Amino acid sequence: MERRLLPIILDNYRPLRDIVFENLREAIITGVLRPGERLMEIQLAEEMGVSRTPVREAIRKLELEGFVVMVPRKGAYVSNISVKDITDVFELRAALESLAAGLAAQRITEDETEQMERLLVKTMSCFEEDNLNDLVETDIDFHDMVYRASRNQRLVQIINNLREQLRRFRTTSLSHPGRMREAWEEHRKLVEAIADRNVPLAQSLAWEHIENAENSMLEAMGVVKQKLQS
Repeated sequence: MERRLLPIILDNYRPLRDIVFENLREAIITGVLRPGERLMEIQLAEEMGVSRTPVREAIRKLELEGFVVMVPRKGAYVSNISVKDITDVFELRAALESLAAGLAAQRITEDETEQMERLLVKTMSCFEEDNLNDLVETDIDFHDMVYRASRNQRLVQIINNLREQLRRFRTTSLSHPGRMREAWEEHRKLVEAIADRNVPLAQSLAWEHIENAENSMLEAMGVVKQKLQS
């Protein structure tokens, strides 16, 4: 049997079911377990080196979070990402990111600006090495820096509630041909606008960045956005 999932590493501080849940969720987010794929408890348990019980509990929790759907008399499947899911999330994210960027342009510190510049360098390294996993994590770190620089904890909490769904979308979007370099250039312009305290430009660039990410996601799925609006 081909092993796709990482073996479980025990953590004395957390229940096994939580570790199994996180392992399966990560596999879905990164595309190891693909949309529409059936989740076979026995196979998953063997790959992770655990019994079926924590796998069954993890699948139930994944269903509650929307990563898994239960089909009567057939079993559990990785949920498909619908076009409506994508447009809903990206509409919300564009508004939140624009707000965060505008606030960051007013409130960012010199140290935070330096950290954002360093993340740009790290992103380029990931791009040159064609390392998608590290690129996704660096992209998350970059946007987290914008959120923190906004100095609005409520805004940060709302965005964090979308974090796992955004990771799932982010991997697909950034893997689309040409998107890595485009995203880096958009980040560079955003850093400059924030550092210059240009609030309207920072808001506009953040909104455009998310729209471009959405378009890349839809193109990767073979969907034309204009057709959705007609």
